[in-house]
Amino acid sequence: MSTTIQSQQSIGAIAVQVPGATAIFRKLKLDFCCGGQEPLAKACADKGIDIEQVLHAIQALEHKAELPKTPTPGELIDHILQRYHDTHRQQLPELIRMARRVEAVHRDNPQVPNGLADHLETMAQELLDHMAKEEQILFPMLKQGGHSMVVHPIGMMRHEHVSHGAQLEKLVNLTSNHQPPEGACNTWQALYAGTARLTEDLIEHIHTENNLLFPQFEPLASQSN
Repeated sequence: MSTTIQSQQSIGAIAVQVPGATAIFRKLKLDFCCGGQEPLAKACADKGIDIEQVLHAIQALEHKAELPKTPTPGELIDHILQRYHDTHRQQLPELIRMARRVEAVHRDNPQVPNGLADHLETMAQELLDHMAKEEQILFPMLKQGGHSMVVHPIGMMRHEHVSHGAQLEKLVNLTSNHQPPEGACNTWQALYAGTARLTEDLIEHIHTENNLLFPQFEPLASQSN
C-alpha cells in the first residue's frame, strides 16, 4: 500500500485490512471502532501524532521476511524464528484482547463467537510451549548438524503440529470461516481478519518445518542403523 493512500484511509479500514494495526492504534489511543470512519491523517493530526511514524509501524506489520532460494538449515531456522515464532507472539495477545471485547460487547448477538477468546488462549499456550521446545532443544541440535537421536524430538514436534491443525479447524468453526456478520463493528472485522492471518501463518509455519526443515535430518536415523 502506498503511503499517500494509507494516510487518507479511514482508521477502521486499516484496522481491518492490516492485522496487528489495532494494537498500534490502541497504544496511541486512536479510536478505530466507533470513530473508525475518520482518516488516519486527520486522527493523528488532531492528537499531535507523527503520521510518518504511524505509517512506518503499520508497514512494518506487512513486511514478511523472505526465505533464501536455497537456504541452509541454519538460515531456514532463523527464517522460522523471525517470520513465524516472533509473529505468533505478536498476534495472539491482541487477538485474545479483541475476542474478549467482541464477546462482551456483542453478547446479545446470536452470531457472537462465544468461547473464541478461551480457544485463542489455549492455542497461545500450546504454541508458546511448542516454540519454546523448538528454540531451547530442537533448533540448537539441528544447527549443530543433528544426529540420529534428533528424530525423537522431531517426531514430537510433528505430533504437536497435528494438534495445532485440529485447533485451527476449531478456530475456523468458531469464526464462521473468519467471516464477520453483516454490520459487524470494526473490532469484530479486525478480529476475524487477524484470525484469518494467524491461520495462514500457522499453516505456512507447519509446512516449512514439516516439509522443508525436518526431512533434512530424519534420514540420519536410518544411516546410523
